[in-house]
Amino acid sequence: MIGPDFSAVETAVRTATGVSGLLLILLYSFLIAFVLPLPSEVVLIPGYAGMGFALPSSVQFSLVILVSAIGKAAGSVLAFHLGQEAKQAGPVVRYLRQSRFEIVEYSEKRAVELAREYGYAGLALALCVPGFPDTISIYAFAVLERDYYRFAVATFAGSVGRLVVTMGVAGSAVSIFGL
Repeated sequence: MIGPDFSAVETAVRTATGVSGLLLILLYSFLIAFVLPLPSEVVLIPGYAGMGFALPSSVQFSLVILVSAIGKAAGSVLAFHLGQEAKQAGPVVRYLRQSRFEIVEYSEKRAVELAREYGYAGLALALCVPGFPDTISIYAFAVLERDYYRFAVATFAGSVGRLVVTMGVAGSAVSIFGL
């Protein structure tokens, strides 16, 4: 069974410009925090292409990163709330365990280890890893933790960190390989 096709959503984010583009990035980041299985790094593409503002590219990137991090932090708070509810009934965990991928067990195990060892800083660090599924880390931490504010700050910091790391890796690839 193949999952839903979200290519139209990704394309819309990739081509986002202006204020409406920033709102789309905010919504996209909000949704990937708790429901969409899509990469958060896609929000950087409009920054590279230019958001259509008469601002230096560094300011446009900063806007994209800030808006994305706010969206992901807000979505994470919703996921956090759902995670608190899942402690009672466990529907999210049951659903994720039924998926055909073993990533749930691995991600859950690593997220739990990071949460126990490093607390909210562990969540922020887990979210800094490009390509690692945000949703699973967020839900795994949500089940363990209780402080909404600290959770939102950690997801905000992790989201910013992830996009900055991605930009650094992409910048290195460009300088090394001339891409």
